[in-house]
Amino acid sequence: MVEINEAMQETAGGFADTAADAPASEPSLDRKKRSWLGWLVSDDPPGRALLNVAMLIILVAFLFAPFLFPGSKAVTVASRICIFIILVASYDLMLGFTGIVSFAHTMFFGIGAYGVAIAITNGWTGWPGVILGALIGAVVSLIIAAVIGLLSLRLRAIFFSMITLAVAAFAQIVAEQWRSLTGGEDGLTFTLPAILSRSFRLVPDKVLGVIINGPVITYYITFAVSLVLFLIMLRIVNSPFGLVLRAIRENEFRVEAMGYKVVAYRTLACVFSAVMASLAGSLMALVLGYNGPDATLSFTLMIDILLMVVIGGMGTLYGAVIGAILVVLAQYYLQNAMGAVSEQVSGMPVLSALLNPDRWLLWLGIIFILIVTFLPQGIVGRLRRR
Repeated sequence: MVEINEAMQETAGGFADTAADAPASEPSLDRKKRSWLGWLVSDDPPGRALLNVAMLIILVAFLFAPFLFPGSKAVTVASRICIFIILVASYDLMLGFTGIVSFAHTMFFGIGAYGVAIAITNGWTGWPGVILGALIGAVVSLIIAAVIGLLSLRLRAIFFSMITLAVAAFAQIVAEQWRSLTGGEDGLTFTLPAILSRSFRLVPDKVLGVIINGPVITYYITFAVSLVLFLIMLRIVNSPFGLVLRAIRENEFRVEAMGYKVVAYRTLACVFSAVMASLAGSLMALVLGYNGPDATLSFTLMIDILLMVVIGGMGTLYGAVIGAILVVLAQYYLQNAMGAVSEQVSGMPVLSALLNPDRWLLWLGIIFILIVTFLPQGIVGRLRRR
């Protein structure tokens, strides 16, 4: 490990500017004095005080989400945000830290969801089916990512991106046509473990005004697993392996000249990313109790992932948190908010027409353009550099 760190220090000239701009992401040199919290986040806190406070508030909000925002819709939205944080962070592991542009990320997301759905619908009911399906999905994603990486990452970036786009399209076609296994375009609806069903009650009475039923338990399982996976990814990007990935992103030729196998490291990054995306897909299957091509394999999801990465900030992981929160909340609540504002300004025809709820995607696009224009490094990237 010491040899790796010393070798990477020699490449500092290749990405000194990046390191200087993000001092908070460098591991602490004094391991003995670091706190347990520093160990937990791999000595990579969000950044400045404002960002640290914001992330702490977000963590507390997630911890008490069913009580702060009661209602089945709010709990579902919170669950989706947790899942998309992992999905987006795993994509950032490739794009932001390694410089790999892939359009097949939703394929691994779908494989994880289909793993759970297929296992349960084929007789493995309850938790054995969930665990087996998640493991099978992760293993299949690992193998496919390794094959794609070893065969395609030697190509130039644009050709690799086109290959992943073709593979993702092929996976969606297979899911739509192989009805006996995937249910085709109708997908698969399956029975969740009893503790996750809506009729289940952990306690007969309400707790702080909230019924602790299956969806609430599903949310806390999703939150806990997502938190663990996020911390694992933080550990990965701040390890010697992660340092090599950053060096490859900045100057792959120099890293290769030093004796590192660039293709092998990039392939491992793809594999880690694919496994995390697959596990996120398994969580999505638990939340929905259903899976189909449009739910986890559509190219629209890939666009959403790209939006979240860019809005939050590439190469930060914490950007996935901000990006996922903003985009998912916009998808669920922006249209309703615009409808309420449109009614209030109904006396102004032009303004009312602009704020018509049907135009919410237009405003989301405008917000995205403004962020890309004025915050090209993303919200978290900008806050880290203030």
